[in-house]
Amino acid sequence: MAKVKKETSFLVSTANSGFFYPNRKNRKKIRTGKKLQLKKYDPRLRKHVLFTEQKLSRLKEPFSREKALAKLQAETP
Repeated sequence: MAKVKKETSFLVSTANSGFFYPNRKNRKKIRTGKKLQLKKYDPRLRKHVLFTEQKLSRLKEPFSREKALAKLQAETP
């Protein structure tokens, strides 16, 4: 049986909405320690936000759309 040559990682929203995209990477092509960062659509906020590659961990508090939007507005100049 063949070995799995791809590794699953997750793109987690930086707006702390708890939304993530699964991402599969080829193990042979992973050379640098750089984390993938993409601007993608977050359906919980209904906006495009930055997603970074992270390990999945449970949310410490339940998602609140109002808090997440307030945090986003505070970060943008």
